[in-house]
Amino acid sequence: MAAVEPLTSGASGRINALFSLRALRSLLLLLNAVVLFLLLPFRGQRRASAICSGEKVGKDEKQDCRRKGSSSSSAAMRVPAAMVLRRSAAVILDQEAAARRSLAIQRVVEDDDNDTVREFSLFTSARGETLFTQSWTPVSVVVRGVVVLLHGLNEHSGRYSDFAKQLNANGFKVYGMDWIGHGGSDGLHAYVHSLDHAVTDMKIFLEKVLAENPGLPCFCFGHSTGGAIVLKAVLDPKIEAQVSGIILTSPAVGVQPSHPIFVVLAPVVSFLLPRYQVSITNKKNMPVCRDPEALVAKYSDPLVYTGPLRVRTGYEILRTTSYLQQNMNRLRVPLLVLHGTDDTVTDPQASQKLYEAAASTDKTIKLFEGLLHDLLFELERETIMDDIIQWLNCRV
Repeated sequence: MAAVEPLTSGASGRINALFSLRALRSLLLLLNAVVLFLLLPFRGQRRASAICSGEKVGKDEKQDCRRKGSSSSSAAMRVPAAMVLRRSAAVILDQEAAARRSLAIQRVVEDDDNDTVREFSLFTSARGETLFTQSWTPVSVVVRGVVVLLHGLNEHSGRYSDFAKQLNANGFKVYGMDWIGHGGSDGLHAYVHSLDHAVTDMKIFLEKVLAENPGLPCFCFGHSTGGAIVLKAVLDPKIEAQVSGIILTSPAVGVQPSHPIFVVLAPVVSFLLPRYQVSITNKKNMPVCRDPEALVAKYSDPLVYTGPLRVRTGYEILRTTSYLQQNMNRLRVPLLVLHGTDDTVTDPQASQKLYEAAASTDKTIKLFEGLLHDLLFELERETIMDDIIQWLNCRV
C-alpha cells in the first residue's frame, strides 16, 4: 500500500497554526510587500506630474511630456492590468468549479447500486451561486424519515455514500448538500467567505427537502464544521420547529486561537488578505482516522481539498464557534453527539460542554475511547453507524 501523508481536513489544529506567531510574521512580511507594490504607481505619477508642471527637470523630459500631451487625443484606451487579471482569475475559478461538479455528477450517474436510487440536483443560492446536492432513496424499503447531511470542512457529501445507503436500508431517505466552495458547488475550493452563507443555504435546502417529503420526520446530520453549520441553523426557531433531531459527529464547537491577541487580529487579517494561505496550517502527523485504506481514499480524492487553510475560512470558523459557545443553552431539539477521545482536530471536551449546556430534554452523548476525528471512516464505523440508526429508530 502506498504511503499516505496524514493530513487533516479539520478545523482546530489548522486554526491554531493559522493564528500563530510564526504565521503572523509571514503575514506582516506579505503586507509590507503589498504596500510597497501599491506605492510604486504613485511614485511614477509623481515623477510625471513634476515633469509636466515645469519643476526642475531636464529639457528632453519636458519635450517628451509635451509630445505625449499632444498625442493623447488619439491614444488608444488601455484596460488596467489588474482588471484583466481579475477576469482571468474568475474564468479559471469557474472552470475549476465546473470540473469538480462534472466529477461529482459522474460519480452519482455511475452508481448502479440495486438497493438505492442515487440522484443529483442543482439549486441556486440567494447569492446566485450554483450548489450541488444529491439524494439516496431506498428502492424496496418504505421511507419512514429523512436525513439531511452536511459534510465537514474540505470534503464533500459524496464521501458519505456508504453511510447514506445504510440509512436507506433502515427506511431513511438521505439528502446531501456540498456547501459553497466544496465538492460540486461553486466557489474557490475550500474557501468560505462567510459560514453564515452556508447556514442560509442549508435552510433553503431544508425547505426544499421538507416540501418534497411532507409528513415525514426530518433529521439533520453534521460532521465537524458541518456540525457547526447544523447547530447554528437549528438555533433559528423556524428551523427548530421543522427538525425532529440532530446528529453531530466530532462537531467544531470548541475551536480557539493559540493566543488571545489573534482574537483581535483575525478579523483584520481576514479582511485584508481573505484568500491568503498559510503553509504551516497544512498540518502533518495529525491523522483523522486509524484506517489506512480510508486515508488513501480520502487524500487521493480530487474533491477533497488538502492544501493550506485560507485566512478568511479560519476566521469564519472561529467566529461561528464563538457564537455557538455563547448560545449552546438555546439548543432545544433532540440531540445525539458522537466524538472520539483521541480526536486532535476538534475538541471532545467541547462536545461534552455542548451536551451539558444544551436545553434539550432529549440528549445523548457517546465518547469513543481512542478513536479519532472521522468517526464514520474509523475501523469501528459499523458500530458507530448502528448507534446512529438505533437513535433514529427510537424517534420515528
